[in-house]
Amino acid sequence: MNTVLQIRSNGQITLPTTVRRQAHLSEGDLLEVTVESDGSLRLIPKVAIDRSQAYFWTKRWQQAELEAEEDLKAGRYQDFDTIDDFIKALEDDVEAK
Repeated sequence: MNTVLQIRSNGQITLPTTVRRQAHLSEGDLLEVTVESDGSLRLIPKVAIDRSQAYFWTKRWQQAELEAEEDLKAGRYQDFDTIDDFIKALEDDVEAK
């Protein structure tokens, strides 16, 4: 479905209800505007991330998450019955190095 929009005097456009519903957009949602080489515009829905949580979405952190997931799937982990068992294993590991 194609929709024609009009740019208002202050540069605003209104996305009709049918477009917002199809794109699952609500009031307050963020959109990134990309201007293509041919001058066409692409609107991309975005989610704001709290600064205190931004580290989680860095490339480095996401790569570490993938590695951890692979380790879990491959069985490369240890279970401990108590915190004391865990601490002992850490200490043994340090002594071995």
